[in-house]
Amino acid sequence: MKGNTEDDGNSKERRRFNPAVTIASTMQSFKAWAAQDKNGLKDFVLAQLKVTVILVIAHMGNKFEPAYPRNDNHDPTAFWIVNAILAIGTFFTWKWEASKTGRSGGNPRIVCLGREQTEEWKGWMQWAFIFYHYYRVYYVYNEIRVFVSAYVWMTGFGNFLYFDKKADFSIERFISMIIRINYFPLLLSFFLTVPLELYYVVPLHTTGFVVTMITCWIGYKLQNACGMGYWKSRTLAVALSLFAHIIFYETPAVNFLLLFSKEYHFRFQADKYSAWLGMASGLLWGKLGEYMQWAHGFENDQRRHMMSIVQFCGGVGLIAFWYGLFGSIQDKYTYNPVHPYVFIFAVIGWLMIRNCTRYLTECHSTLLEFLGRHTLETYVLQFHLFMTHNVQYIPVVIPGSDADGSAVLKFLNMVLCGSVFLTTAVFARKVTVATQLSVVDLVKNITGTVDSSMTQVLPQQSTERKDSEHEEENTEETIELTKAVDFNSAKV
Repeated sequence: MKGNTEDDGNSKERRRFNPAVTIASTMQSFKAWAAQDKNGLKDFVLAQLKVTVILVIAHMGNKFEPAYPRNDNHDPTAFWIVNAILAIGTFFTWKWEASKTGRSGGNPRIVCLGREQTEEWKGWMQWAFIFYHYYRVYYVYNEIRVFVSAYVWMTGFGNFLYFDKKADFSIERFISMIIRINYFPLLLSFFLTVPLELYYVVPLHTTGFVVTMITCWIGYKLQNACGMGYWKSRTLAVALSLFAHIIFYETPAVNFLLLFSKEYHFRFQADKYSAWLGMASGLLWGKLGEYMQWAHGFENDQRRHMMSIVQFCGGVGLIAFWYGLFGSIQDKYTYNPVHPYVFIFAVIGWLMIRNCTRYLTECHSTLLEFLGRHTLETYVLQFHLFMTHNVQYIPVVIPGSDADGSAVLKFLNMVLCGSVFLTTAVFARKVTVATQLSVVDLVKNITGTVDSSMTQVLPQQSTERKDSEHEEENTEETIELTKAVDFNSAKV
């Protein structure tokens, strides 16, 4: 009897690891996925056909002639004019939506850096990135570096909030984000035969995402497997992550990046603590939510007005501190080494100003939000459509709009190229998301999971922390945070 039991156990083991059974099961899963009406094989193939068209357009744009060197397009006046136009557009698309009551009822929640405001922030920074490139406005280099770091900060911040709330460390989530960040840039790099380091921010943010996921997983395991409390487990996980950053970036170990390229060696060091600072900010975000409720809530109008003034002045002071001591440094080779340690002052200062009143927390620009949703695609396509020859030249579509042409014709040429560029970017995002959703559904079929959230957060965690607006409710609207601009000293 005992022997039969052992035989049955061995038979189960053989069946479990039978390659033929595994292959057959995978084929069945693939057939089920292929038969889906939505996010199945049909949608996947259609997306690949569409992306092929985009790649052809990008190739034609990158080889476009006539064109003139981008350095001949140095025009600070035009840079500020297009920013003024964006400000006007922001004014006419300003939208207010009253704060909503939380799940537990009571007074409406005051949300700092909600989803719409995050996209808005990305939108105007991306606008500045692109036109900084286009018009060669060298003297705003330090400010642009802060914008780039703000994006990397959001990588750690947004993904920390997601993983900490959802505890979703599934293969589906991992693949979904890897595709969202890398799929289109890798295709462009291969099809246009350009080095991936032209899109250096893609591996930078991919690394930030992976490090954040690992950090949050460690914190989750410390709480669940080791019985540590929420704050102790998360603080220890974030501290261990900081230690790993220091060991790598502050020792000769960082020279490992030279095996890839000098470009990566520079870029990763320029933002070596940006994603970690985002994680640390995410850890404290619940406490900030409590402060916002206290300072800008509905209980005390006198306190609300006073704190708005204090917060605004504090934000201005932090930005002035950054600029006075560091941002005003004209030599970028002097500024770059200190940047990773000081940019956070400007970021915090901006967030304090942008959210210094309840009204401002409830408002956003729909135009900037739209631009923010497409920053990955506008980032990579700017090099080949808005500009050309891997961002080194300005295409001349309208005759007479070359380097020596009239300002009016050059402006119209910019608008025409920009329209094609933005339209293609919007199309590219839809194709990327379609691919992302289709592949994730395939993985779900293979793994047999219906919901990508494979684990749940402990009940006590939800009582210790406030709910965050940065929760990813829809995989289509992933926190991309992967958009920045190439600021190599040889190219800027």
